[in-house]
Amino acid sequence: MKHWNLVKEDSGIVVATLDKAGESANILSAEVLVEFSQILDQLDLYQPKGLIIRSGKDAGFIAGADIQEFTLLDTAEKSRALVARGWDLFNRLAAVPYPTLSLVRGHCMGGGLELSLACRYILAVDEPGTKMALPEVMLGIFPGWGGMLRLPQRVGPTAAFDMMLTGKSIDAQRAKKMGLADDAVPPRVMEQAARQLVLSGQPRGKLPLLQRLLNGPLKAVVASGARKQVAKKARQEHYPAPYAIIDIWQHHHGNALAAPEIIERIISSPTARNLVRVFFLQERLKGFGKESAVKVRRVHVIGAGSMGGDIAAWCALRGLTVTLQDQSLERIAPAVQRAQKLFARRLRDPLLARAAFDRLIPDVNGDGVAHADVVIEAIFEDVAAKHALFKAVEPRLKPGALLATNTSSLKLEDLRTVLDRPDRLVGIHFFNPVAMMPLVEVVQAEGADPAMLQAACAFVRQIDKLPLPVKSAPGFLVNAVLAPYLLAAMRAVDEGLTPATVDAAMLAFGMPMGPIELADTVGLDIAMAAGQQLAGASQAPRCLQGKVAQGQLGKKSGLGFYAWRDGKAVKPAADAIPAGLAERLVQPLIERAEQLVAAGIVADADLADAGVIFGTGFAPFTGGPLNMQQASL
Repeated sequence: MKHWNLVKEDSGIVVATLDKAGESANILSAEVLVEFSQILDQLDLYQPKGLIIRSGKDAGFIAGADIQEFTLLDTAEKSRALVARGWDLFNRLAAVPYPTLSLVRGHCMGGGLELSLACRYILAVDEPGTKMALPEVMLGIFPGWGGMLRLPQRVGPTAAFDMMLTGKSIDAQRAKKMGLADDAVPPRVMEQAARQLVLSGQPRGKLPLLQRLLNGPLKAVVASGARKQVAKKARQEHYPAPYAIIDIWQHHHGNALAAPEIIERIISSPTARNLVRVFFLQERLKGFGKESAVKVRRVHVIGAGSMGGDIAAWCALRGLTVTLQDQSLERIAPAVQRAQKLFARRLRDPLLARAAFDRLIPDVNGDGVAHADVVIEAIFEDVAAKHALFKAVEPRLKPGALLATNTSSLKLEDLRTVLDRPDRLVGIHFFNPVAMMPLVEVVQAEGADPAMLQAACAFVRQIDKLPLPVKSAPGFLVNAVLAPYLLAAMRAVDEGLTPATVDAAMLAFGMPMGPIELADTVGLDIAMAAGQQLAGASQAPRCLQGKVAQGQLGKKSGLGFYAWRDGKAVKPAADAIPAGLAERLVQPLIERAEQLVAAGIVADADLADAGVIFGTGFAPFTGGPLNMQQASL
């Protein structure tokens, strides 16, 4: 076979290893599934004592279905055939008379998890790379190959919906605890444990009575609650897939083929088409930096403020040794406290959290500069201060070290004039909050060293962020498009609309946060400065000027357009939203994005859409602002 390797052991166990030809990761293409069907044909004739399904890839178990095949679904018949392909095959796997086991090491996503659910046993390998998820909803579709049937049966509908309606992934220990995996074992014993488990005859544990009732007579109660939870986060007209998942589970026992009208409506929807587009945009961003062989081990961050401290914490979380410099330990202490909370929240295991904490080292004297593979400047936005810093740091850099600035508004050409090697300075611009925002702009100044730019992109990927190459210009891409959008929103307030109404219009449009609340969060003084610098606004909106003049700067002062309590905006009820308001407010953002593409600040419209989606949260179901504009023409 081209993609599968079949070995029958002396014990009578057959091991089927998936190693998709020509790919670094396993995906369940049509060809892979045809071969798997042939394996089951053989095993019907010569039944084994047990079947173990495993991966031959270092990259993980199975990444899911072949997303490229989704782009070819131009008829209802093709959509139904795609669903039937996996549904019928995995039902056949679930019905075989011999015991089956899925040995999950690394990522097990979508169709990979649905294949695993069709096995009698799931054995998870307990290491950081093992993640299990049904992320189809993030592509605007549903897990139609048995996930909607078997996951609720295995873990109960509440836990199943938590995974299916969000796309969230879980690790090996969590999978074992919730009953998704039968066991979680370290890599050194996984082979022996798999063989013992598949021959054990061990019955699967039954769900508790309440969960069985929720899967049966009380389905309507679960479905009603799930719909209410989804409605808080996603409008059905924008994101129909989670509602379809609930309906198919409730009314069709998880079998999408019993509801062909839902298959056609979801798979052919603009949302699914655009979210698949966003998936490929994300994959394109992940490709930047692949040409570089740079492997970063040590990072030095200068400036322990909210950005610098959080950049340092994120790098330590991702396994790097980080030295964090500021003028005193007292200035560094708040960053260390925030980092400790981040590690506890993200890692959960106290030993792993402690290890990450130990990798974050306060460094008042800056001794880490000489040892760092990457040095990131994250001090306040002042050219003279950055010049003094670069003059002091450059002579201490080790050969080949990457020198980066996190500036959000200054031109790199102005910052690098004091360097002996100005071509080595690169912008690595993170967004706040660092732990939440996936995008990092990698900024190229005129005449920058291409190797340094490649190294910067490789570093960004190494810490699990998405690099977006942009050229040096005020605001780069993301801040440059946000400024006119925020100003347009505040001018609408000047015209008499309430801040809550403006925000409600953009939330209904699909933004994750309204522009007025966003301005309050950023700081109204910063918003005014950015508007003057990036949007060419000679006159700031009157409402903004008034707030700043009174010291009402938003979240950081406790009062701005909204009062802030416990870190949240207190919003009055919105008025009726005027027709066309959202489209009017977003138009300046679209126009600025078009200008930046035309000027070559970002290479093309696709990358501009990727940057705005992953850097601002711009409604993903639209496929990005320029894609949305093109679709409306």
